[in-house]
Amino acid sequence: MSLFDRTEFEALVHGLPGTSIADQWDARVAKVGDKVFTLLTDAERRICFKVSEESFEILTALSGVAQAPYFAKRKWVTIDPGSELDDAEVAEYIRRSHALVATGLTKKLRAELGIAV
Repeated sequence: MSLFDRTEFEALVHGLPGTSIADQWDARVAKVGDKVFTLLTDAERRICFKVSEESFEILTALSGVAQAPYFAKRKWVTIDPGSELDDAEVAEYIRRSHALVATGLTKKLRAELGIAV
């Protein structure tokens, strides 16, 4: 299986604390505390997620990875199924995106969602 498969994508996301999934923008959108941290597009089967500034520079230099349309200025990337990254690497970046976005939540909300404060 592949993270670009809806079932596998959802299984990974649901394994992260305080997450929810919604259909939005022609995609499966994963949120933590109502803030988006990753999405899987319906048509192209691309995965988008937020990264650190350093990771943004490194990842966008790889084949099959690009700045995410409409999100690039906030350091989001989009990954094609044929990218240089394997599923384990993509999964790790999704976990990091979850953590990065969760740090922007209040301590109270993180505690309510079961995210280590």
